[in-house]
Amino acid sequence: MNETVAIVGDIYRMLATGKETNGAYALIDARVFPGGGPPPHVHSREEEGFYVLEGEVAFYKGEERIVAKAGDSVHLLRGEPHRFKNETAEMAKMLIWVAPAGAEQMFLEIGEAVEDLNTPPKITEKQIAHLMEVALKKYGIEILT
Repeated sequence: MNETVAIVGDIYRMLATGKETNGAYALIDARVFPGGGPPPHVHSREEEGFYVLEGEVAFYKGEERIVAKAGDSVHLLRGEPHRFKNETAEMAKMLIWVAPAGAEQMFLEIGEAVEDLNTPPKITEKQIAHLMEVALKKYGIEILT
């Protein structure tokens, strides 16, 4: 499996999806560009873990701010409001795992195929509208505004 997609400004490369793990988990290689990261959201179905490979990423668990650098990991529980953001001027790279699998299918549905992993993708209104349309209804992920 090596599908790579751009979704709302970040790039996600699927290393393992639920199809390969019998639904147990998904593993994703993420490129988070300066200023990048998803809007605040809540997963109702899966736990999430992050391992920072390069750079620095700020994670927000409710009101708590955790700055993770290369070699750090952050774990987020199902039902916990959160988001992450690259607040630096350098690209950050990290591994994301979700268990059980499923959220990766949303990335594949909404994202646009990319080959260049080092160029920040454009955020389109169409993609944001699609995300808002399917996140909760189809994938159990509530986007908080």
